[in-house]
Amino acid sequence: MNIPNIKGFDEAAFQKYFKNTSWLMFGKIFSLAVNLLIIRYLGPVNFGDLSFAEALTAIIAAVGTLGLDSFIIREIIKEPGRKNEILGTALGMRLLVNVLLIPLCIGVYLSFHHFSAKPGTPLTLIVTLLSLASFFKSFNVIDSYFQSQVQSKYVVQVQNACLVVSTIVKVMFVWLQMPLVWFAAALSFDALILALGLVWMYHKRGFNMRLWTFNLNRAKSLLKLSFPLIFSALMVSIYMKIDQVMLKSVGSEEVGIYSAAVKISEAWYFIPLAIVTSVFPALVNARLNDPSRYKKRLSNLYDLLVYISLPVALFFSFFSTDLIHLVYGNRYEGAGPMFSIHIWSGVFVFLGTASSQYLLAEGYTMLSLQRTAAGAVINILLNFWLIPLYGGMGASVATLIACIVSTFYILFIPRTREQGIVMLKSLFLISAFQKIKSH
Repeated sequence: MNIPNIKGFDEAAFQKYFKNTSWLMFGKIFSLAVNLLIIRYLGPVNFGDLSFAEALTAIIAAVGTLGLDSFIIREIIKEPGRKNEILGTALGMRLLVNVLLIPLCIGVYLSFHHFSAKPGTPLTLIVTLLSLASFFKSFNVIDSYFQSQVQSKYVVQVQNACLVVSTIVKVMFVWLQMPLVWFAAALSFDALILALGLVWMYHKRGFNMRLWTFNLNRAKSLLKLSFPLIFSALMVSIYMKIDQVMLKSVGSEEVGIYSAAVKISEAWYFIPLAIVTSVFPALVNARLNDPSRYKKRLSNLYDLLVYISLPVALFFSFFSTDLIHLVYGNRYEGAGPMFSIHIWSGVFVFLGTASSQYLLAEGYTMLSLQRTAAGAVINILLNFWLIPLYGGMGASVATLIACIVSTFYILFIPRTREQGIVMLKSLFLISAFQKIKSH
């Protein structure tokens, strides 16, 4: 892939990062196609119930990651000889917490169902199955190890193999016209086979999980470092998922229509994560060895993510309804306008993903928590106001505003304001024009 001939870009480095990202591309697109088939089959009410259960469990399960992913990468880079201790400790911590979260998920749902004005069909079994998926995701610590070695391609190979199996299972369920609970079981099965695949790949690469050890002091150290990010992950999950939970007050059908729009709108969110994950080790090294290059790389990263996200948001703003009809037929009327608003959230998600790595590299973990908490609070308050008035349209507006607030919260903090200004220059294409002018 060729990039514009703009001064300031390291094209060789970009080609490497794009290659890493492209490993994910096929699997994500294929997975999206299968999900759209399932959404069309289930219809708004059943898909609304599944989306509500997924959102509820995802919010609680966000705690189960313990905010460790980036810290595992950083610690292994710093202490490669202690990788068995780092990985073993991280896995043990996650397994313990996720075991405790399963009954918590069920208890929260039962309370919600009991006090809801429109409880709908009981979803206890579905919530239980989806909460099990979070337990299996504890083994994603292996993914963090491969990221630390810039070897994400091995993880992607596992993901794509699991995708083939998952696709066969889900398409068979659609063909056999299985009930909703089977699709919840399929999501849990996805997490299980991915965990097994990661373990297999780790051993295939010549490593041995039996050498992993749990160190209590290491656990305390990791928890102390990541503690703000636990709440940050929870806040991120809340402002990304709370709309689908709160929409249940309007009814399962409205949840389904809105979630169908969101499923397409969020389908490309893996792109900034893949790019930023690839460049994070380079950012950390540049910060330590060349501060000027560090700032330049951050600016270029923001520019790149805007170049990707802005044209997509513009295009689908005009053709949202056509796309919804093409994908879902006439089963999800009303999803088009929701999609045309929600798609703009992606621009700020892209920028926010990059700036999160800046905050991590600088050690501003508490600030990361503050900004995501601000986004979550704004989203909840706006949903309380807008959902009763406008349903899914209100939820789309609330999510967009929450993403803007969360991303540019750093403008209000003196020590990070400069970085916020750099992001604004990228968003309004000021830095792009400056590069073109200086070329």
